[in-house]
Amino acid sequence: MIKELDKDNLNEIVAENGTVVVQYMAGWCGNCRLMKPKFKKLASENESASFLMVDAEKYPESRKLANVNNLPTFATFKNGNFVNQVQTNKFEPLKDLVNEVTGN
Repeated sequence: MIKELDKDNLNEIVAENGTVVVQYMAGWCGNCRLMKPKFKKLASENESASFLMVDAEKYPESRKLANVNNLPTFATFKNGNFVNQVQTNKFEPLKDLVNEVTGN
């Protein structure tokens, strides 16, 4: 299941959850919309991790956690710490990023 951030509090969510995978997106971003179903598919296959959608324009503090400067950006966090990120509109690099933190 994917949750959409409704306030700029990603730092709290990352601190409270073991494994977090984030899609940074914006409403105007076509590639972000194209990647959302792929992100949802990975979320359904990896129930041990928390999957979040973060509007990078609305939530600048959350954006800073992964040093996001391009969209879509996918970032992973484990035990409260930033692990890695990838800026992509392709499924394979996203899948590899998720597998890196979930051990799949």
